[in-house]
Amino acid sequence: MYISIAQIIISVILIVLILLQERTSGLSGVFGGGDEGGFYQTRRGLERVIFGATIFFIIALIVLSLLNIYLK
Repeated sequence: MYISIAQIIISVILIVLILLQERTSGLSGVFGGGDEGGFYQTRRGLERVIFGATIFFIIALIVLSLLNIYLK
């Protein structure tokens, strides 16, 4: 019961964190413009914290899911 509630909360947090991550600006990314470093760019400041938190919550969700399967 508690694991399922924790999974729902972590899922909502993950959705918010993924939506907060910055993408290429405007329509220039659609047409190949917007030369902002591409896929491999250095993350700094808040962007780095959001990226790290996203990875942390993904791992937490996987662990909770495996734990939920094991305990059933």
